[in-house]
Amino acid sequence: MVAPVRPSPENTLPASTTIPRASTALARFTVLDLTRVRAGPTCARQFADWGANVIKIEAPERLEGGDPIGGARHGADFQNLHRNKRSITLDLKSEAGRGALLRLAQQADVVIENYRPDVKRRLRIDYPDLKAVNPRIVYVSISAYGQDGPYEKWPGFDQIAQGMGGLMSVTGLPGQGPVRAGAAVADMAAGLFAAIGALTALLEREQSGEGQYIETSLLAAQIFLLDFQAARWLIDKEVPGQAGNNHPTSVPTGVYRTRDGHINIATTGSPSWVRFCKAIGGEHLIEHPDYATNALRLKNRDALNADIEKTLASDNSASWIERLNAAGVAAGPIYTIDEMFADKQVQHLGIATDMKTPDRGTLQVIRQPFTLSRTQSRIAMPTPERGEHTDEVLAEFGFSKDEIEALKNAGAV
Repeated sequence: MVAPVRPSPENTLPASTTIPRASTALARFTVLDLTRVRAGPTCARQFADWGANVIKIEAPERLEGGDPIGGARHGADFQNLHRNKRSITLDLKSEAGRGALLRLAQQADVVIENYRPDVKRRLRIDYPDLKAVNPRIVYVSISAYGQDGPYEKWPGFDQIAQGMGGLMSVTGLPGQGPVRAGAAVADMAAGLFAAIGALTALLEREQSGEGQYIETSLLAAQIFLLDFQAARWLIDKEVPGQAGNNHPTSVPTGVYRTRDGHINIATTGSPSWVRFCKAIGGEHLIEHPDYATNALRLKNRDALNADIEKTLASDNSASWIERLNAAGVAAGPIYTIDEMFADKQVQHLGIATDMKTPDRGTLQVIRQPFTLSRTQSRIAMPTPERGEHTDEVLAEFGFSKDEIEALKNAGAV
């Protein structure tokens, strides 16, 4: 028999629990990761990479079958998303599995889930259910469109959110038709905002002693990312359109052809414009009446860009990038992914870091994009196999050998 759940006022995991930690920064927190696909795992990865005890709860393989959503378990995507976590299996549709989850939640700090809103209610693992056994729990829900409303039960993915969230209407060349961004921006943003929300709630809990419910969606995250494009409509009632590689409000800012390829150039304001003209030997452009102000440059963008490219055709990309940056004008290369990782500044940042795995040897994954001076992040554990740590984790949470065996016999793990 599985022991009953007992209310607990605070995290009661034994202090002696020792697991490899990615950092000491968040090591005092225990996180239950019920998520799949990308947005939810991204949120959990933020905690895992900063040292939290993140427990990835998966369905037993007999219930899920095949490769996990997001690609093969040993594929690049899955390996990059789930490092620094441990994995257990629980059948949350069974009473024994649900009971085990409630016991885990009793001692956890954060629960992250991205079920469709109706699913977690049907499983009885919603915030009220977990709050009843742990009032300090911080419960994070990530959905496609929100926890209620007209689209509550609709399935949703990153590309759908990009379209509904307006991004595809301002991406691509004018008249080209809708274009998706080349990365899962809605998924990633929702996951990161969810992590920010959870950390905010944990900070507040230090004052109130109570947990709370955090909710975000791919749609809300995508709309937030529009930022100034959304403000153009909300404040000025201007509907932004596709501007291709040109910045919609700043000129010259965009992609420019050189003798051997293309580069990005960005100017901001009149002083930057003057420095740019002098750097490319285009002093005559400063006095040109059609380019005297940013408004005129915006109006006459096509002609200005053509004049600029006539000059840039005289030299190669690397030379122009060096010259422009020396003059205080932002300019940079346009890389393929392999070229980007070969760049000396990217290598200096160390954004690609090693992860030793039992099956594929040493892989490289993306590290966290920010650093802390004392409590750095590292890759402490590779992406786990499904259920690799089930016995270990349950024992740490106080399950006896007999209780673990009972869960196995019941098919709950």
